[in-house]
Amino acid sequence: MASATRECSLRWRPTSNAMLEDTEKKILQCLSSNYEIKFVNLPTKKYNIWTLTVNPGCTDNVPLVLLHGMGGGIGLWILNLDELAKDRTVHAIDVLGFGRSSRPGFSRNAGRAESKFVESVEEWRKQMELEEFILLGHSLGGFISSSYTIKYPNCVRHLILADPWGFPGKSEVREIPMKYRVIATIAKPFNPLAIMRVAGPWGPDLIKRFRGDLHEKFLGKLQDDTIYDYIYHCNARAPSGESAFRAMSDKLGRATNPMVDRIQQIHNDIAITMIHGENSWIKRDAAYQVKEIRKDSNVDIKVISDAGHHVYADEWDAFNQTVQNICRGVKHKQKLEYSVPESGSAMMPQQSSGQGKHLLVVESNL
Repeated sequence: MASATRECSLRWRPTSNAMLEDTEKKILQCLSSNYEIKFVNLPTKKYNIWTLTVNPGCTDNVPLVLLHGMGGGIGLWILNLDELAKDRTVHAIDVLGFGRSSRPGFSRNAGRAESKFVESVEEWRKQMELEEFILLGHSLGGFISSSYTIKYPNCVRHLILADPWGFPGKSEVREIPMKYRVIATIAKPFNPLAIMRVAGPWGPDLIKRFRGDLHEKFLGKLQDDTIYDYIYHCNARAPSGESAFRAMSDKLGRATNPMVDRIQQIHNDIAITMIHGENSWIKRDAAYQVKEIRKDSNVDIKVISDAGHHVYADEWDAFNQTVQNICRGVKHKQKLEYSVPESGSAMMPQQSSGQGKHLLVVESNL
């Protein structure tokens, strides 16, 4: 470890794989549940997906899979993992291009970049031999989870979207003042977190300055600067998934291919729950659009009071209870057989699940 520290001190950016690993270990020491952690090799492209499995081997209930947002990693779920894994296995991964997972190059084409994320999740699923699961994605992870469910619905039993990015259609986004448009246009050629890397040894201080709220969010588990160090080491290395996010978004940070325009491709048998923070910068209008578009499906909207975009950490107890209630309503069932229609990539069932229409339930503060 001393050699890793000396090596890091000679670099402009004070980070290394070893420092990320050590910081992550400090976070995972807070877990009281049994867990396993490993790299899952994706043989097709030789990528590795860093995978945390909490309460492994629990077969009584449908497992839960967690996909973090842009710039995140498995450590950010530390406030949720013990509670969510009480009666089921929970798998959390570092999404391809982030954290400790492989950091390949991504296409600058939005569709191909999105597809690379989706295919990596599917190949990971095959390597993990998961037959069915509940899929929960936050922010960018929610966008990827939705895209995955469109293409591979056969294993997703319930889709949970926590303050998902990339849903609103461009026509629904409110007019943005000219000065912000100019700033966004100038910044577009750069990756979102480029300034942190350019700052070199001052990068960690920038995290504390601009995300000073993080310490309070994780105070129940982490008493020091560990969460700041973790965010820094997850993002100080050469960008990969971050570059893909830039490829998938326009100059104002909106999705190039909005998910609200495609959400109807998810089969009606798959229930969707959208969990939003009351004070999030992501507007809830798109959630109600999804509910309207999917009239023949189960769409539930939950709004958690006093929470912002990082709803899983802002009000983690309410978030955990909400997700637990959702998961407890998902029961094992025989895997449906799906086929791909010639006209598109969305899969359709060959046999009915035997269930009637679900009741639409909306819980919000609107």
